[in-house]
Amino acid sequence: MNWFSKFITSSIGKKLLMSLTGLFLILFLIVHLAGNLSLLANDGGETFNAYTDFMSHNPLIQTVAKGNYLFILLHAILGIVLAVTNKKAKGGKYAVTPKNNTSWASNNMALLGILIFAFLFMHMGHFWYNFKFGDMEYTYQLADGSMVLDAYAKVNAIMSETVWMVAYLVGLAALAFHLWHGFASAFQTLGLNHKKYTPLIHGLGKVFSIVVPAGFAVLPLYIYFN
Repeated sequence: MNWFSKFITSSIGKKLLMSLTGLFLILFLIVHLAGNLSLLANDGGETFNAYTDFMSHNPLIQTVAKGNYLFILLHAILGIVLAVTNKKAKGGKYAVTPKNNTSWASNNMALLGILIFAFLFMHMGHFWYNFKFGDMEYTYQLADGSMVLDAYAKVNAIMSETVWMVAYLVGLAALAFHLWHGFASAFQTLGLNHKKYTPLIHGLGKVFSIVVPAGFAVLPLYIYFN
């Protein structure tokens, strides 16, 4: 196991873990968005509350969720470590590359990561913390008669406040820029480079980095203006 620990703590090993956790989080974003779009259902919160209740009590989902928290933390720590290591390697300054070979997002991944981490901290405080330790009560009755937490009302209350609506949009903008570079970079780090498929991966990454954050952004905007 000594070789494994040396590999994981090496620069290549850290980048590999960074890519693998990043790809897992990309899959999580898709699933999370699909569930959250139930907020748009015109049913007074029936669909969304049923969805959140299922997610909160399903043992498999809860196990995956705990793993997801771990991957988010690991991804953030690795990002900071790699950014600091890169800065030291360049004598305290980041390397400057020609503008046609780089992007603002690729040069500011550490900053974007910090903004996203702050966004997640705010998001977890609003929902996960309130679900577990807040004053939310089982006040919503589903069609089957069961009483569940009224998560729909909580989301509407938060997103109806201008400061939080804007804060969420800023966080989602940071996510979009992070994905703009990170999506394709994850595949590249894993060695998945091919003259035929690499342009497709880059194109898919650009589409993903726009469509998914935009999908999330629709929700606070819809709630705020309705």
